[in-house]
Amino acid sequence: MKDYKKIYQEWLDHPYFDEATKQELRSIANDENEIKERFYMDLEFGTAGLRGVIGAGINRMNIYTVRRATQGLANYILKQGGEGKGVAIAFDSRHMSPEFAMEAAMTLAANGIKAYKFESLRPTPELSFAVRELGCIAGINITASHNPPEYNGYKVYWEDGAQFTPPHDKGVTAEVLAIEDLSAVKTMTEEEALRSGKYQVIGQEIDDKYIAQVKAQVVNQDAIDRMQKEITIVYTPLHGTGNIPARRVMREIGFENVYVVPEQELPDGNFPTVSYPNPEAEEAFALGLKLAREKDADLVLATDPDADRLGVYVKDSKTGEYHPLTGNMSGSLLCDYVLSQKKKKGAIPADGQVIKSIVTTNMVDAVAAGYGCELVEVLTGFKYIGQQILKEEQTGKGTYMFGMEESYGCLIGTYARDKDAISATAALCEAAAYYKEKGMTLWDAMLALYEKYGYYKDTVKSIGLKGIEGLQKIQDIMESFRKNPPKELGGHRTIFARDYKTDTVTEIATGAVKPTGLPASNVLYYDMNDGAWICIRPSGTEPKIKFYYGVKGNSLKDAETKSEKMGKELMELVEKML
Repeated sequence: MKDYKKIYQEWLDHPYFDEATKQELRSIANDENEIKERFYMDLEFGTAGLRGVIGAGINRMNIYTVRRATQGLANYILKQGGEGKGVAIAFDSRHMSPEFAMEAAMTLAANGIKAYKFESLRPTPELSFAVRELGCIAGINITASHNPPEYNGYKVYWEDGAQFTPPHDKGVTAEVLAIEDLSAVKTMTEEEALRSGKYQVIGQEIDDKYIAQVKAQVVNQDAIDRMQKEITIVYTPLHGTGNIPARRVMREIGFENVYVVPEQELPDGNFPTVSYPNPEAEEAFALGLKLAREKDADLVLATDPDADRLGVYVKDSKTGEYHPLTGNMSGSLLCDYVLSQKKKKGAIPADGQVIKSIVTTNMVDAVAAGYGCELVEVLTGFKYIGQQILKEEQTGKGTYMFGMEESYGCLIGTYARDKDAISATAALCEAAAYYKEKGMTLWDAMLALYEKYGYYKDTVKSIGLKGIEGLQKIQDIMESFRKNPPKELGGHRTIFARDYKTDTVTEIATGAVKPTGLPASNVLYYDMNDGAWICIRPSGTEPKIKFYYGVKGNSLKDAETKSEKMGKELMELVEKML
């Protein structure tokens, strides 16, 4: 632990820190715990970059920690000889996002690296696209995705358009950690940056190219053309970046009856209509569902603030109710739809691949097998799906068909290397048109998918454990499971115990051990009989530990019963560890 009182005083005394920062710090002078929380450690620069509460201090998101992160990135780029390629920068609707984006651009420019900064807020997938389109060495995205309003973040992308992976993540992290004196970081004014030719504002030209690529992923335009007037869509950007691009792409591929939730249409970093802007949360859909019932909509779509993840509710024509589709459900539905349309055109090659993260539903394995595609598993984080696409390109082995993760993210096509809710919005609307022509809703299509592949039920539960003590608790739970894998849970026997930290897959019955074949990560996974599984990992973005589990039933009710039993016994086991 750092000498937090000493660092606190340095921030108050040093002329480098502005008066507003010092005022904020003076206001907590009598709050020992708050000073400790802000200064006991540097805001962790992890595998996704930075994410934290906005405020003054080394353990907070502010212009100084953003400059430090960018100086570390610049140092790494210079050592790689990549300064001639430039860096693309995007930002979302959160508090301080425009300011942090500008600070990053000015630090890059001061280091002789050209910064291409978007003129206003843009979706995460467009940043991924822009990195590749502009031939950049890296990208920076200022976003905290679906975190509460007090958070912001800083994500780093590499030249393939994916969030950085080894060795670049470790290389950049080492450079950031090497910067101990924040006042030594380089920066310059906007006027100086423009004069130097190292700063350029980008916008519409990249927008047009990105939207063209999203539209190019449509697999059955004829179905849209025939049914475009028959489909009614309600959409909400949840006060984020999705509003303009999502509406534009729906309009340009032909959908006419699109209604946007007015209270959530405009960007607002306070996210006033929700406690936190997460399309996985039921409350995020309250206003959308109200509008959907008024308009008799076929589907309700919600993109998160940086528009890489999509939540959806679909209408059940028999009951008139709207059912939520989890990320596993909507991803499986889209994977099956895209592959079915490509199969009709003979467009699934012999080396076709479907890629998913290890915590994603086993239903996708069944869908991939159904179309003769290889199923490739990667670690959690869409960057590993991006890494697999790059591997395909570099080796010439494997053709990307679809990629998804359970956290409401998927990618159709390889124009970007991150999950894309704008593309998923277009694809779900397209699928709705296709099935409506057959007299089916998307809910009917989901039920048909279950009938075809099995009733898979996948769930995730999280336990939030904040602060220093919380981090220790999370590690203790992981170690407890690591030393004592559950032999049986929810009536299912454990067959294999995978430990991605030690790169081992242990067969419980024989003790035989083989490697996982994936990079080291603090993740535990248990393969169980009858298609059941459990996975445990600390969150990479929030102070939480996550428990994922899946079962396979012979009906919706059977799957639900099995899932409830599994979840109950798993949480009872965890409770004993807390």
